[in-house]
Order: sequence, then structure tokens, then C-alpha cells
Amino acid sequence: MDDATRSTLEDLPPSAKLVYKTLEYEGPLTQGDLATESLLPSRTVRYALTTLADDDLIEERLHIQDARKRLYSLATNEPAAATNLAINEPS
Repeated sequence: MDDATRSTLEDLPPSAKLVYKTLEYEGPLTQGDLATESLLPSRTVRYALTTLADDDLIEERLHIQDARKRLYSLATNEPAAATNLAINEPS
């Protein structure tokens, strides 16, 4: 975890910190799985996910097995555009 992420997390509510740590230890999870793993109510998990997403600390994508659900994971530090540029540059 870099210093910027640590600094951002310090200002967040405890529920957001717990959800972040749960994602860090368990990997990508749905909202329901996060509620189960963290033992937090679904409404609290939803608020924590919104807070983390507002600070760009997590990423949300469709759950492949059930399109009604979303899969949440920690945000990557590298922007996708920079990664694509590095791959597509001629040698």
C-alpha cells in the first residue's frame, strides 16, 4: 500500500477501512460476499463501497456468473491507457 492510499484511508470511516482490508485479503468479492466476510450489514457495505469508489480506491465490474451483481476489487495504480501504450509502442 502506498503512502497516498494510506493517507486517504486514514480519513475514511471504519466500515470503509474494513471493506478495503477485506478486499485486500480475500480478493474480488460481490457486495453480498463482502457483507458475509466482514460481518457488516448490507447497507453499511453499500455505503463503504460508495465511499471507496468516490476516492478511486476500488474498481467495480460486472460479475460474469450473474450480470445482476457487481464484483469489487482494489483499484490498480497503473492507468489502463498507459499500460496499452507501453504494449503497443514499436520496438
